[in-house]
Amino acid sequence: MRNCTNRFRTLPHMALPAAALALAGLLAGCANMSSPVGKGSTGMKVTSSAFADNGSIPAEHAGAGECGGKNISPPVAWSNLPAKTKSVAVLVFDPDGAAGLGVSHWVAYNIAAERGELKAGEGAAGSNFDFTMGPNVAGAPAYRGMCPPVGDRPHHYVMTVIATELAPGSLPAGLGRDALLAALKGRALGGQSVVGLYSR
Repeated sequence: MRNCTNRFRTLPHMALPAAALALAGLLAGCANMSSPVGKGSTGMKVTSSAFADNGSIPAEHAGAGECGGKNISPPVAWSNLPAKTKSVAVLVFDPDGAAGLGVSHWVAYNIAAERGELKAGEGAAGSNFDFTMGPNVAGAPAYRGMCPPVGDRPHHYVMTVIATELAPGSLPAGLGRDALLAALKGRALGGQSVVGLYSR
């Protein structure tokens, strides 16, 4: 069976908001699809060289200024994608933010699957890379660094890679998180996440 359900890892007693559950639901349906995992694959894998799963995210990836960081988007790599994957989307979402309603920090899509990674800093505003960025919580097409309230317990930052059957460049510019998820319904082939923690 293809291992393609999205993993939202949580600490005990933490309730994921509806937005996070919606993404999980979008990807859960792919578990029963008949397409095989790519040849020689053991299941989709997503990692970040900046932090271990459920580990602390380095401060440089937090927002600049009072948020304590340099607003550098974290690196993310993917491998063992489902068969027929042509492009991927990358989302960074804080389900603990906005009083539990969640905060979208990064929306990137139209990324060629064979790229294999986004390097640190590729989410910079105004960057001229070969993929599309949608608006973050502040409305800018760029990565927005983490900035949880001072004194909060560590927030969970879910970095998800979604494999799609769409060719790079198929989706229009300007899609925010919700619009992107809607556009990927029926076109997503699988997804996995890596979760990092940050507080200040």
